[in-house]
Amino acid sequence: MEELIDIYDADRNFTGKTIPREGAFLHEGEYMLYVLAIVQNAQGKYLITQRSLDKHWAAGWWEVTGGGVLTGETSKQAVVREVREEVGLDVSAEPLDPVYVYENVDLKRGDNYIVDIYHFHLNANEDDVTLQDSEAIGCKFATWEEICALAEQGLFLHFSRLQQALAAEGVL
Repeated sequence: MEELIDIYDADRNFTGKTIPREGAFLHEGEYMLYVLAIVQNAQGKYLITQRSLDKHWAAGWWEVTGGGVLTGETSKQAVVREVREEVGLDVSAEPLDPVYVYENVDLKRGDNYIVDIYHFHLNANEDDVTLQDSEAIGCKFATWEEICALAEQGLFLHFSRLQQALAAEGVL
């Protein structure tokens, strides 16, 4: 099934334009929305997943759950859906306010997006996680130090943005 995305301006106003996500090329002033979910358990560890080996980008790398906001969805709806789909956890009862927001503009590649990063605190462990086969081949709850070690090896996506989000919260 083809995923459709809504296009927004820099102020997050819907432009009225909806396009297929696959092969999307965004022009100046056009953005799609993404969400990332930092899921932290009662022991202070962070849920990370290892990307499927058939991913066309960063196959086998580690990351936190996230993805694109689909047409008609809000950021809040998207983060709840992504966490449920990718790791089988329900965050709908958690505070649904981003802790950090950033913007990427890459006019050469038409890769312009705004990302909302959420931080959830759940009483969960690896037994509570159900991975989406097409997205991930493994998961674990890792310490921040373990995540830093993966980042130093060049095997962790969005590391600097997660670090910025946690620093903005006063966690780091």
